[in-house]
Amino acid sequence: MATKVLDRLTVAASPPAPGGVLPLTFFDVPWLFTGPVERVFFYPYPHTAEQFSARLLPPLVSSLSAALHWFYPLLGRVRPCPDGGGGYEFFSAGGDAGEEGVELTVAESSDDFDELSGGGPRDVARLYALVPQLPRTEDGTFALAAAQVTLFAGRGIAVGVSIHHVACDDSSYMHFVKTWAGQCRVAAGEESAEGALPPPPLLDRGVVADPEGLAARTLDEMRKLAANAPPPPPPPPPTKLVIASFAVSRDHIDKLKQRIVAEGSGRVHCSAFTMACAFAWACLARVDGGCADAERRAHLLFSVECRRRLAPPIPQEYLGNCLRPCFVEVGLGELLGGDGVVAGAAAIGASIRALDDGVLAGADGWFPKILSLVPERPMSVGGSPRYGVYETDFGLGRPTKVELVSIDKTPGTVSLAEGRDAQAGIEIGVVLPEAEMARFSSCFSDGLEQL
Repeated sequence: MATKVLDRLTVAASPPAPGGVLPLTFFDVPWLFTGPVERVFFYPYPHTAEQFSARLLPPLVSSLSAALHWFYPLLGRVRPCPDGGGGYEFFSAGGDAGEEGVELTVAESSDDFDELSGGGPRDVARLYALVPQLPRTEDGTFALAAAQVTLFAGRGIAVGVSIHHVACDDSSYMHFVKTWAGQCRVAAGEESAEGALPPPPLLDRGVVADPEGLAARTLDEMRKLAANAPPPPPPPPPTKLVIASFAVSRDHIDKLKQRIVAEGSGRVHCSAFTMACAFAWACLARVDGGCADAERRAHLLFSVECRRRLAPPIPQEYLGNCLRPCFVEVGLGELLGGDGVVAGAAAIGASIRALDDGVLAGADGWFPKILSLVPERPMSVGGSPRYGVYETDFGLGRPTKVELVSIDKTPGTVSLAEGRDAQAGIEIGVVLPEAEMARFSSCFSDGLEQL
């Protein structure tokens, strides 16, 4: 099951990118001390290592270089501002700096491709062998992106992409990956650039106005909390975590909507996202086995993209973070009850409707509130069905599986993606200890059968 590294390449932008300095916006700053968003895209590839090296690897490398020309901030690093004021900035040397580039790892694995690219429970550590680590330095800077291509000879290919969350959100992440994939199809002569490539990114961070100085205030809050925080407790004994995927079909979503409309009181926001989140939330609450104490509250945290909600709106192609948190809570007893999905959906819908009061309302309190919820073990959501991860084609067709591996970093996080085919609805990814995964799976299947 070993994964063997065959090569490590430093891929620069071609043509050379201009480089420069970009500020962190108040949407970026909260992600400064987190980590990367890590996905693995699996594709069938029934060819030999020699065919891979001769035919597929060259266009993968050249297309990554072409994509980085447009997304050149990902070539750079985050560094402390040279003025000594305590801030941070994105810096890319650009031009013919030579050494600046994104690290591309080329590897070969003897693991079971079919099992890894399936939806059943798998040790999440096996997937991390397919995900590149961001290069670290000792000078207070860190790289923003890395990629890995792993061959399973005669079976398939895995493309792993890691991008630090401070650089961009999932919308920009997928914009970059789809640009790389489109450039790969162009390099292989399969499509014209006009048909294969999405619009270029917008790099102007000035489109995110910050008249209240939220970026600096949020960074100050982060420093104060770090300085006053007690020492971290010793880490718990390592627990084997498994990752698995669960499909909610379009038919199931429609039945959930009908049930919620029939049983809910008042107007409920009945989107597919709401249905999937409420269903997963109710299942996780049962897995936790919490006491249905009337005083206890269950919490859910998800992000809403703000690009088109800002006034004035900013283009969808903006490269960066543009997310705000949404906080949802409901009585744990309600969530564990027979109408738990209805209660969860109503609470999620109310949180979404509250955005009509102003998408930036209460922005100065977002970060402290997120930290205050950590002891409550909220369910949080990564990804979204709207990003089209299964549309990512490097010239190998649609991926057979896409896994958001980094959800394992925060207990209680689930991933959402569109289904693998037109009728699949929504795919929910979950990481749990083995025994809890078995309970979640049973709860999930029982819940769908009762619709």
